[in-house]
Amino acid sequence: MTAEEIVGFGNLPQTIPHLMFGAIQTFNKADALSYKNQDSWVSIAATQFVERVKHVALGLYEIGIRAGDRVAIISENRPEWSITDLAILSLRAVNVPIYTTQAPDQVRYILEDSGAKILFISGRKTFQHAAPGIEGVESLEKLIFFDADAIPEELQRAMPLETLEKKGVEAHRIDSEAFDRFLSEVKADDLATVIYTSGTTGEPKGVMLTNENFASNIRAITAELPISAADRSLSVLPLSHIFERACFYTLCCNGVSIYYSASFDHLAQHLKEVKPTIMTAVPRLFEQVYHKIVKKGMSAGGWKTKLFSWALENGQKYAEAQNKDKGVPPLLALQHAIASRLVFSKWREGVGGNLRFFVSGGAPLSAKLTNAFWAADIAILQGYGMTEACIVSANRPDNHRVGSIGIPLKDIEVKIAPEDGEILVRGKNVMRGYFNKPELTEEVLTGDGWYKTGDVGEIRDDGHIYITDRKKDLFKLSNGKYIAPQQLESLIKQASFVSQAIVVGAGRKQPAALIVPEFESLKAFLAEKGIDAKRSREELCQDPKVIKLVQREAAELTAERADYERVKKVALLPREFSIDRGEMTPTLKIKRGVIDENYRELLDELYGGAGDE
Repeated sequence: MTAEEIVGFGNLPQTIPHLMFGAIQTFNKADALSYKNQDSWVSIAATQFVERVKHVALGLYEIGIRAGDRVAIISENRPEWSITDLAILSLRAVNVPIYTTQAPDQVRYILEDSGAKILFISGRKTFQHAAPGIEGVESLEKLIFFDADAIPEELQRAMPLETLEKKGVEAHRIDSEAFDRFLSEVKADDLATVIYTSGTTGEPKGVMLTNENFASNIRAITAELPISAADRSLSVLPLSHIFERACFYTLCCNGVSIYYSASFDHLAQHLKEVKPTIMTAVPRLFEQVYHKIVKKGMSAGGWKTKLFSWALENGQKYAEAQNKDKGVPPLLALQHAIASRLVFSKWREGVGGNLRFFVSGGAPLSAKLTNAFWAADIAILQGYGMTEACIVSANRPDNHRVGSIGIPLKDIEVKIAPEDGEILVRGKNVMRGYFNKPELTEEVLTGDGWYKTGDVGEIRDDGHIYITDRKKDLFKLSNGKYIAPQQLESLIKQASFVSQAIVVGAGRKQPAALIVPEFESLKAFLAEKGIDAKRSREELCQDPKVIKLVQREAAELTAERADYERVKKVALLPREFSIDRGEMTPTLKIKRGVIDENYRELLDELYGGAGDE
């Protein structure tokens, strides 16, 4: 069977296991999966990958996992995540991924709501963080650790992955055809995963995705992006995230070698070592890389700093000219060639030197950063998707528009609701619904199959989609995580010095808050501490000591939330939000878009400029 037949489905059922096994065995790569072990990269060959999946699947069957059972995974990126995932799906069981950074109460909710019978855990650090949420969950029968030395002695219901695999080896010895029988029963409409995503109410919603949802996305992405078996990809985004997971399946089905980077801490080193040709990322990664580059360039001193500044300015002009499709003026093209050789060549070396393109998702990427990287001949293709509909649209290497989320992928329909401008999506990529929440499912899925994204946008004449606002208050950080601001605001308003609070941070790495102090209580406290409290509101709001006082309260009140939800930065406002200035509706509901616009300069100062530090 050829690669084209695999990706095009050929005679294979439209399921993840069939497609993955077909591709893995066809390409038969020696470095199908690779991971860093201390100072060297270790590769897992295709044959070993397949064998381990079979043994884990058979081991799971031996300990009681059957079709439809939910099996959870809480782990950083590593080969065991993917091996376990494929083993679960090969039994027609359901993978329930959990972020390693999720708060224990969220871990508990996901485990209990999904009724997970088995929980796979990576290692000691992950277990210690999640343990309060795991303890006492009645549905859990076994905890299986990827790292054997991470199992606490007193944990009776735990076993190492190695032991589970040995059970599978023995089961295969007794019945060598068992796995093939299980695999033959997997169907396209089988539920493959339940991915929990936070909502505005704060209670996570379990998104149900089938094999067909993923399989259709694999085909759509393959049809639109140039991917081949000669490519290498560095996987750094959490596989718990729909974006990375859908892309991982697609890359594997195209024979791409996958190298796992467990965290962002060693990313710079891994990029130079692996020299990837394709990579998925979120805006925060580009922000971090960009700020490091700028900091280094601007601190070089003398003519080097002047050259760097000139190159940045030239790059912006060059990228903007390219984006307008009106051609680049000859002088600008010559200047860019010089900037590329003297400055931007070092950027390309920093990402390995072989990168053909990044695919960025999870949150918007600023035009300034996008232009900077394109000017350096580092293509960033902004895409768009959500847990409920996998990957919906993307820019293409030969058809991209800065600021857009691209055009719809093959066989995916996108339209704009005429009544409110909401982006609607329809296709085989759209979820089955929310687990245990039929009422919420009916709210977002229409009778004729359209999914209501909650995003407001427009489709321009060239087919590119642009997001202009959020229909609801929910927003994404630069790492792709969702924030429900009203929950955080309700916590912050408990503070004695807070009158009004608006949580902001869309596209940033961490939420922050615009706070109107409770001035009477604040002044009384300051006077008691011997601090001048007779100053104007404007002066008080600019006093670093006052800001720190209110900031500490906000941080303490959100301390129990997941790390990415904690409010650690605040700006103080001297006046209340008002109806007259259009900041509130007549029913006193906040208009977040208006507030974001009114305080744009203040927010940039709060976050340290474009792409917060």
